[in-house]
Amino acid sequence: MRLGILGSGSGSNMQAILDAIAAGTLEAEIVLVLSDNPDGYILERAKKAGIPTGLIDCRGFKTKFPEEAQLETVAALKAAGVDIICLAGFMRLVKAPLLEAFPNRILNIHPALLPAFPGVAAWKQAVEAKVSESGCTVHYVDDGMDTGPVILQAKVPVLADDTAETLHQRIQVEEHRLYPEAIRKVAAAL
Repeated sequence: MRLGILGSGSGSNMQAILDAIAAGTLEAEIVLVLSDNPDGYILERAKKAGIPTGLIDCRGFKTKFPEEAQLETVAALKAAGVDIICLAGFMRLVKAPLLEAFPNRILNIHPALLPAFPGVAAWKQAVEAKVSESGCTVHYVDDGMDTGPVILQAKVPVLADDTAETLHQRIQVEEHRLYPEAIRKVAAAL
């Protein structure tokens, strides 16, 4: 499986995928990493691993993913021979150009048990709601915000003394385990 990664931040989930590949528990190759954030550490991680990188030009928009940028992203991913796209902390909504080019082949990891707490800072939402458990979800990407069909989920208890930060740290441990497992599951079905 040839994977393309889209990310905006530190790239810890991409690193977990790389680690699973290196450990032999995931038969895949990351062939391209693209980011909409030129300062995202995900680009540095990819460069250190010898993976080609590129910037997504969102034309100055802070949150919008313009159609032109999506078409350029599709072209780059297709040129790299990508089979599956993995969103790893990519903070923009994917729409028709990408969804149509890679139907049922775009995955996202979200730090909550969807459908609960979609959107940003889900771990903070969970603490504020005083729920007893949260977790993470790997799901197929559709044109909504964190609304695509669930592939796998992992539960994480919310402790009485949890802060948003401590809960997020424990959720990330599960994310790093779950994402490679979900990729294996999707790849086996293709």
